[in-house]
Amino acid sequence: MTTKSPQKTAPRRNIKKAQEKWKNMPKREHSRAQPEGPERRRPGTTGRGRFYRIEVRPKQEFKTFRVQDVGERGGLERLAGKRSSGSWDTASWLISKDDAHVEKNGALVIDNPKIERSMGKQFRGPLVHVKGDIFHARPRRNVPEPEKPTDAQKKARMENIKKAQAARNKKK
Repeated sequence: MTTKSPQKTAPRRNIKKAQEKWKNMPKREHSRAQPEGPERRRPGTTGRGRFYRIEVRPKQEFKTFRVQDVGERGGLERLAGKRSSGSWDTASWLISKDDAHVEKNGALVIDNPKIERSMGKQFRGPLVHVKGDIFHARPRRNVPEPEKPTDAQKKARMENIKKAQAARNKKK
């Protein structure tokens, strides 16, 4: 009868222990334990993506997210977030790098006039460069319901009514 040497049994025992530990580990912890896990870069921070991200509200305000294409496919996308109350709001905007560029001073310039028009009133103040492809902006002012309709809303409504009347009269 031959006995196995400790040099052969110890590694087998250690492998079995490690396998058992990995089986009981959650997926996130498993990936963090990998040699490359802690060094992983967060999306948008490297500057090599296809979009510039303009963060409007912090992601902590939301529990789920959904990306919506705005206008033509791939040009402008809205990242909508659902709050715990059930209401949806814009968390951030994604602008294709084909439609915008960053100047030397760090300012994001939107080249596509259609996108610039649609983005015009979505946020206020300057776009502040955070890191990589990520920018930060302040959301537009929340108008309380008692103050509605605002003068701008009344003016826009009247213009829309006049357009509709002109179109109807043109058909006659």
